[in-house]
Order: sequence, then C-alpha cells, then structure tokens
Amino acid sequence: MNHSGKPQSQQGAALVVGLILLVVITVLAISGMNTATTELAMARNDQNYENAFQAAETGLTQALSQGRFNTLANTSLTQTINTNDTVSAVIVFEDSTLVPDRAFSLGAGSGIAAYHFNATATAESRRLPGSTTDRDASAQHTQAFYVVGPEAPTL
Repeated sequence: MNHSGKPQSQQGAALVVGLILLVVITVLAISGMNTATTELAMARNDQNYENAFQAAETGLTQALSQGRFNTLANTSLTQTINTNDTVSAVIVFEDSTLVPDRAFSLGAGSGIAAYHFNATATAESRRLPGSTTDRDASAQHTQAFYVVGPEAPTL
C-alpha cells in the first residue's frame, strides 16, 4: 500500500527475472552433464588405449622370454589377457652376420655369428559392443634384437 491507502499495481518483473534465471541455471546444468559424460567417455577410451599399450608390451616380453628363436620359421605366441584384451606376438628371423673383427669380440672366422630377429606384438582391447562412446583400441610394438651363437646354417 502506498501512503494514500490504495494498493500499488505490480508489474511482475520479479517473476520474469526469476524464470529467466531458472532457464539459465537449467541450461548450465544440462551443459555440465553433457561435458561430464563426454569427459567420462574420453577417460574410458584413454584407459582402453593404455590397456592395449600394456598388453603389447606384455606380448613382447612374453615372446622374448620364451627363448624360442628359429631361423627357419616364424615363432608365434597368442595370449588372452582377459575377456577384452588379447595380444599376439611373432618373432621373425631377419639375417645373420659374422661377429665383427677381433678387436670387438672373438672376431670374424671364429665361428661366432649374430642372428638378427624382429619381434612384433599386436594387442587389441575391445570394449562394450555396440557402444557409441566406447572405442576399441589397438597397439603394435616392435623390438629388434640379435642372438650371438655358433655360426651355422640354422639356429
């Protein structure tokens, strides 16, 4: 009421401002939820890639620790790590060379040769089939090495 005793007419500005603030807060909340959902999917996909990366490292380690190096055929190893992650490794013979001169080792003509191999591990990490946000990941790691042994046509 004003001083004259008559009620003042209200314009409704507080109601309009309140509704606009509610709309802005709702839009911000929805945007925040979408951002959080996207970041969660990105974190899962990054974890999936890390699983594939570590599986490939494990595949190389397992293949090399077997000690099965063949100059006549490739050596293969396949391993299932868990229900989602698998790795396969192959060791391929590349070439053999004589050990360098006597200053380095026993020397050329001493019957010692270096057998050069290349090990490659390929890992796959699969996630929820049919998921639109989760991605499968794969990694491939390669390690070259040589084995010193007696000079012979095969190892």
